[in-house]
Amino acid sequence: MRILVIGETGMIGSRIAAEALGRGHSVSGMTRSGAEGTAPGEASDAAAVARYAADHDAVVLAIAPPRDGSEATGPLLAAGRGVLDGLRQAGIRRLVVVGGAGSLEVAPGVRLVDTPEFPAEYKGEALAQDALLQFIRAEAGDLDWTYVSPPAVIQPGERRGEFRLGGDSLLADAEGNSAISAEDYAVAVVDELEKNQAVRRRITVAY
Repeated sequence: MRILVIGETGMIGSRIAAEALGRGHSVSGMTRSGAEGTAPGEASDAAAVARYAADHDAVVLAIAPPRDGSEATGPLLAAGRGVLDGLRQAGIRRLVVVGGAGSLEVAPGVRLVDTPEFPAEYKGEALAQDALLQFIRAEAGDLDWTYVSPPAVIQPGERRGEFRLGGDSLLADAEGNSAISAEDYAVAVVDELEKNQAVRRRITVAY
C-alpha cells in the first residue's frame, strides 16, 4: 500500500510511518516545514494535498491544532477541508484521521472534555478535534474515512501489539487508567488501513 502521512514528523505521525514501513508499505510524508525529507505543504492547501496524494492508496492526517494559545478550531477545520478537497481532486478515497480523546463519552451525552477534571490547557485543542470529527461526519460521506481517537493519555513507549478497540466511549482499564503508547496507537492505525473494518466511523484504542 502507498500511504501519504500528513504530519509525518510528529510524535504520532512518525510512529505511524515507521509501523507502516515495517510492514512493507510505501510511505511518503508531507509537513508544513518540509523537514526530514518530507514534501512541504499546508494541509489546508487542497492543491498541495492533491499533488502529493496522487498515486497513493490512502492518506493519514496526523496534525495537531495550534498549541500556542491561539484559536484552534478554525485552523484545524481549514486543514480538514483542504485534505477532503485534496483527496477528491486526486481521486483518493481512503483517509484515516488521528483524532482527539476529548470528544469520547464518559457517560451518555457527557464528553471527556466536559468533565471537571479535564485540563483547561487542553480544552481548546479538544474542542477543535471534536469540531473536526463533526465536520468529517457531515461532509465526508463520499470518502472512506476513519477517525481514530486515542485514550486520555498517549505518549511514547513500547510496542506491545496488544490493546482494545472501542467506538465513541472512552476506554479505561480496571484501575481507571485510560492510556496507550504512541507505538501501539500506530499499530491500530495501520491495522485499520490494512483491514478497513471501521470505514465512515470513529473508533478508539486503549490498553
